[in-house]
Amino acid sequence: MEIPLPDKEPLLSFLQDIIRIPSPSTKEREVVERVAEEMKRVGFPEVFLDEVGNVVGRIGSGGGKRLLYDAHTDTVGIGDPAAWSRDPYRAEIEEGVLYGRGAADNKGALAAMIYGAKCLIDAGLDLTGDLYVVGSVQEEECEGYAIGLLCRKLMPHAVLLGEPTDLQISRGQRGRIMLVVTTHGRSCHGSAPEQGVNAIYAMNKVAAGVEALNSKLAQHPFLGPGSVAVTRIESSAANLNAIPDRCQAHLDRRLIWGEDEELALTQVREIIQEEGVEAEVETMVYEARSHTGHPCRQKQYFSPWLLEEQDPLVQIGARTVKEVLGYEPQIIGWRFSTDGVATKGELGIPTIGFGPGEEVQAHSPDEHIPVADVVKAARVYAQLALDFLSR
Repeated sequence: MEIPLPDKEPLLSFLQDIIRIPSPSTKEREVVERVAEEMKRVGFPEVFLDEVGNVVGRIGSGGGKRLLYDAHTDTVGIGDPAAWSRDPYRAEIEEGVLYGRGAADNKGALAAMIYGAKCLIDAGLDLTGDLYVVGSVQEEECEGYAIGLLCRKLMPHAVLLGEPTDLQISRGQRGRIMLVVTTHGRSCHGSAPEQGVNAIYAMNKVAAGVEALNSKLAQHPFLGPGSVAVTRIESSAANLNAIPDRCQAHLDRRLIWGEDEELALTQVREIIQEEGVEAEVETMVYEARSHTGHPCRQKQYFSPWLLEEQDPLVQIGARTVKEVLGYEPQIIGWRFSTDGVATKGELGIPTIGFGPGEEVQAHSPDEHIPVADVVKAARVYAQLALDFLSR
């Protein structure tokens, strides 16, 4: 039986609805409820929320292989409102392009996944396995945490991530680790700085060493170079006319294949030692409560992951894109980090990425997505699920 085309107007209307609902990490409840409502409306026989608040819809036989589609429901904030030429939550469509926070990252894919599944439901196709469509939570703050909890229970045979790929196939990404460096000084009155030790000046030396380290990091032929950057510096003192006795810097370190937490920590410790400052470095820990009240805690170390280009999942993804959209997709890697750090990096589940929208749109002002690409993605999601679960 031929798979029907996605219902374009309801698909886009639903996507506009969920973009109009602000959904920062840990505050996704309203958008999750709207997603669950749409899943039920289009005919998912099973829809539920897990303990951390991921919304899950299932179609299929209840046995056989399990394929999981994941697109996160949370978004980053809008930043400076003046940088936007449009209201980031109005979800305007102009000349075939939909604008709004989360359009590409990652609500466009989520809407397409739901309507791709609807195509299978409407066709009355009997899948020999199960397709799970997941609107995951807290990806922006701690990728992999929430989806990892779910995957440990469902243990799918394969995962497809809907992060933007411009309708190409992604097979991996660099890892990342968030580090915090603390320098220590001795406070004194700001009128006599020579009587104290300024913790900011000590941090300046560490920051310069970090900047120099960035150009020396190893490269991977597919994933690209490792990188490190200082992303925030804060200090503490009795008041503004006192020399600070403590300073903290946050580092974003991107890891290539073969790099790990210990290597990243060791490199910064060597900088501290070389500069002769009193300081220490440690891995940051994510702590929060999900929108369901579930306590969340995880070290912010996320390993790189990579699926071989000849892996059956990569190949079935590429074949499906060619069959449905008529072109050979590029096989790419993401620059940013995704839930794949848990699905493939930690749990070893074969994982690929395919999504509408461009990676550069993520976290950007005037974020947007071509509406035609959302519909194309829904078609691919439907066919890929049918092909994978019928093998």
